[in-house]
Amino acid sequence: MQIKTLEELFRHLLSDTYSAEKQLTRALPTLARAAAEPSLAEAFRGHLEETRGQIERIDQVVDSIEGLKLSRIKCVAMEGLIEEGQEVIDGVDKGAVRDAGLIAAAQKVEHYEIAAYGTLCTLAHQLGYAEAKNLLGATLEEEKTADSKLSTIAKSAVNPDAEKHPG
Repeated sequence: MQIKTLEELFRHLLSDTYSAEKQLTRALPTLARAAAEPSLAEAFRGHLEETRGQIERIDQVVDSIEGLKLSRIKCVAMEGLIEEGQEVIDGVDKGAVRDAGLIAAAQKVEHYEIAAYGTLCTLAHQLGYAEAKNLLGATLEEEKTADSKLSTIAKSAVNPDAEKHPG
């Protein structure tokens, strides 16, 4: 891959993020089934719907920029983050401790997405892609909200239960 311009970097990062979101749509149902805490399972199911909307938003970004086409690449960072979540599922019995591990894995995903969308917003602004910046900014806010929701579930239900009832 040879990137020479800011537009090419934007396209590459947007393509990478699109791949990440597609991978996440396949992983979230597994996380929801693995969760014991009902509010956590519901958060994963809700984020799946949100993620589908975020993919649609990326399609809108592409449509808003003349001549922009996504590259077919695989986001290896998301692949690794999803693998970490699977390791929690495989290595921890169902219950509060597993849920705490699932939240940790999911928050790593959210933090990765926050970084990705923050960068994309900055580049879109620099490149004068106002509509793209607004669309990407909406997704950035959703990712921050998802991260906050996971923190709330961890602090209010999962972590106290995991401490009281390990394994």
